[in-house]
Amino acid sequence: MSAPTTALGLRMPTRAWTRTAVRAVLYAAVLFVFVMPLWTMLATVFSGSTLKTGQMSLFPGHFTLTNLRTAFRFGVGRGLLNSVIVTGVGLFLQITVSAFAAYALARKKFRGQALVLLAILATMMMPEEVIAIPLYLVLGKVPDPLGGGDLLDSYSGLILPVVGWALPIYVLTGFMKTIPVELEEAARVDGARDLRIFFQIILPLCRPALGTCAVFGFLMIWDQYLLPLLVASTPHMYTMTLVVTSLSSSQEQPEGVRMAASLMLMVPSVLVYLGLQRLFERGMLSGSLKG
Repeated sequence: MSAPTTALGLRMPTRAWTRTAVRAVLYAAVLFVFVMPLWTMLATVFSGSTLKTGQMSLFPGHFTLTNLRTAFRFGVGRGLLNSVIVTGVGLFLQITVSAFAAYALARKKFRGQALVLLAILATMMMPEEVIAIPLYLVLGKVPDPLGGGDLLDSYSGLILPVVGWALPIYVLTGFMKTIPVELEEAARVDGARDLRIFFQIILPLCRPALGTCAVFGFLMIWDQYLLPLLVASTPHMYTMTLVVTSLSSSQEQPEGVRMAASLMLMVPSVLVYLGLQRLFERGMLSGSLKG
């Protein structure tokens, strides 16, 4: 009987206590690599000790919320509000537009359908820096539908460019093609039309794919840096990425304030990912039971 191996193909010792010791060492190494950076960030944020630039705290001297309060006074609160608005509205519009586009590509037959999908996928291969200047010029000439002036330094300018994204369209198109056409045909026999079929049959079955698209869409919009840098010209419209960057480049703020802003940028992503991960698993289970 051959000795057990690890995921990397390394041969494990045959004795039970030796295998336990090796696993404990591997688990400790993994915890150190992934947990230690987070722990040092938390210790620096809630530490009342005065730290030099670039210096981190392994153990907080005494617990305090001073760094968080200072970070909020220097724009973290406004940046967090702007990021929540842009991400919430942008993600909703992105998923809505992608679902309708995917349904048309998966179910409607028209000439040039493959070329349309290919053109959508081609946009994923284009770096953001390539379209930065054309995007800035376009946003400066398009009127703001929510107010006077152009789209620069406005919520519309931060939201509209992220509505169209090729990844959720591609994922939802592939998932909708796996749904049996007989379900739609049976619904049409009962008198259902396209919109009713889309909302009552297609979307409930696409919950696993919608959860995946929501996770990636949230991370894409929340972590946007180049778009807010082009659109937001005043601190009033700064998102969290710009606030964190401005605090990181400032030599006046202590390291604890910078880490506090970085923590506020990181925590929503982790919470949303964990929440949507549970929703994704429930959608997988309900979809398999209904199928």
